[in-house]
Amino acid sequence: MGISVRSIFGLAVALVVVLPVGAFAQNPDVLQIRDVVKAQAVDWNRHDAKAYAALFTENCDVVNVVGWWWKGRTELQNRLTAAFSHAFRESMLTISDVQVRFLTPEIALAHAYWTMTGAKMPPGMPEPRAGVQTLVMTKQHGRWLIAGFQNTLAVRSERSPLTHKARPD
Repeated sequence: MGISVRSIFGLAVALVVVLPVGAFAQNPDVLQIRDVVKAQAVDWNRHDAKAYAALFTENCDVVNVVGWWWKGRTELQNRLTAAFSHAFRESMLTISDVQVRFLTPEIALAHAYWTMTGAKMPPGMPEPRAGVQTLVMTKQHGRWLIAGFQNTLAVRSERSPLTHKARPD
C-alpha cells in the first residue's frame, strides 16, 4: 500500500491553508487582547470601577454608549464609581465574539459584541441592552491595554429600516 503523489499534494495544500489560521488563533497577543476585552465583564459585574479602569491606558479616550467622552483613566474610574452606585448598581455585562486585527505589532483594533441586563437608566436615557464596542489596544511594557474605546448601541440588522420594505399607505 503506497501513498500517492496526489495524496501528498492534497495534504500539503491542506496544511498550507489550515496552519496559518490555527497559528493565528494561538497568537499569544490575540489571546491576551481577548482576555483584556472579556475582563471588562468580570470587573463590571463586580461593580469594581478601579479594576475596570485599570484595563485602560492612563491617557485613554472613552466614548460611552450615550456619547459622553471621558478622558483618562481617572475620569473613567470616577464616572463609573458614580454610575455603579446608581444606574448600573444591578447591571450585568456579557462580552462575546471578540475580533482582533493588528495595525502594528503593538497596536490592535478590536471589536466585541456585548449585552447588558439590570441597568436602571434615568428618564430620557436609552437603556443599554446590546451593542458593539470598538477598542484601540496598545501594548505597553508587555501588557495590552485599551487606549481608545467607542461603545455603540446595536440595532439588530433584521429590524433595520434598510432591510425592510416600507409599508404601503
